[in-house]
Amino acid sequence: MSQLVTPILADVRERIIQAANDLYKQAGRQSFPTVDEVRRYARVDMNAASFIMREWRRAQSVQAAPVAVHIPDAMVKANHQMLVALWTQAQELANESLRTAQSAWDTERAELDEMRQELAYAYEAQAAEFDLLKSQAADAAIAHQEAAKLAADELAGIRTELAQSLTRAERAEAQVGEIDRRAADLRTELDRAHEEIYQARSALANQQKLTLSITAESNNTKSELTKALVAAEALVEAHQEQRSIATQELDNQKKQLDQAIQSAANAREHAAELVGKFLAMQEQNAALLARLGPNNDLTLR
Repeated sequence: MSQLVTPILADVRERIIQAANDLYKQAGRQSFPTVDEVRRYARVDMNAASFIMREWRRAQSVQAAPVAVHIPDAMVKANHQMLVALWTQAQELANESLRTAQSAWDTERAELDEMRQELAYAYEAQAAEFDLLKSQAADAAIAHQEAAKLAADELAGIRTELAQSLTRAERAEAQVGEIDRRAADLRTELDRAHEEIYQARSALANQQKLTLSITAESNNTKSELTKALVAAEALVEAHQEQRSIATQELDNQKKQLDQAIQSAANAREHAAELVGKFLAMQEQNAALLARLGPNNDLTLR
C-alpha cells in the first residue's frame, strides 16, 4: 500500500540532519541516535524525523562497492580452460558482490526494524506523556473545582457573617435609640425634679422669711408685754383699782402671745414638712443621677 508523504521543508530537513550529526558525534560515533532523541533535539514532528532519519542512516551505512569484472590481456591469449577458470572466478566475484549486497540489505532491514521499534517506543512514550498530562489536567480540574467550591463556601460564610453583623448592628442601633430615648426621659424627669426642688427652695425661703417675720413679731410682742407688765405694776402700785383691768389686759396679751407662739410653731412644722419634701426630692435627684451615671452629671438649679 502506497502512502502519501507530506513534503518536508528544507529548514526542517537541515535541523533533523544537524541534530542527528550532533547526537551521533556526542555518542562518539559508536551508536546512532534514536528517532525520538533527534525529534526532541530538532523540535520537529515524529513523521519528519523518522523519514529523514531513514535517509540519514542509509547514508551512514557502508555501501557495497560494485566489483568491476575486467579480463586481463594475458587471459585473452590463454586457452579455453583458463577462460573457464576465469569465468568461474568471475562468477565467484559476482556471488561475492551479491552476498555483499544481501548483507547490506539485511543490515538496512535490521536498521529499519530497529527504527520501527524506536518509533513504537517513542509512540508509547508520547502516549504515556499524554496520559500523564491528561491525568494531571484531570487532577488540576478537580483541584480547581474543589478550590472553587471552597471559595464559594467561604464566600457564603462571609456573606452570612456579614448579614448577622448587619442584623446585630441594626439591633445595637435600635438599643442605642431606646437608650437615648430613656436618657431623654430621665433628663426630662430630672429637669422636672430640679424645677420642683427650685420651687420647694423658693417656698422654703418664703417660709423662712415668714418665720423670721413671726419671730420678729413675737419679739416685739414680748417687748410690748414687758412694757405692759411694767406699766401694769406701776398701775397696780399707783392704782389698785385698775389691777383687774391690767390683769385683764395681761391675759389678753398672753392669749395673743400664745397665739403668736402657736402660729410660729405651726410655721416651724410647715417649714419642717417643706424641708422633708426637699430632702426627699434631693434623694430622688441623687437616685436619678446615679441611674444616669457619672458621664451625665447635671448641675442643680
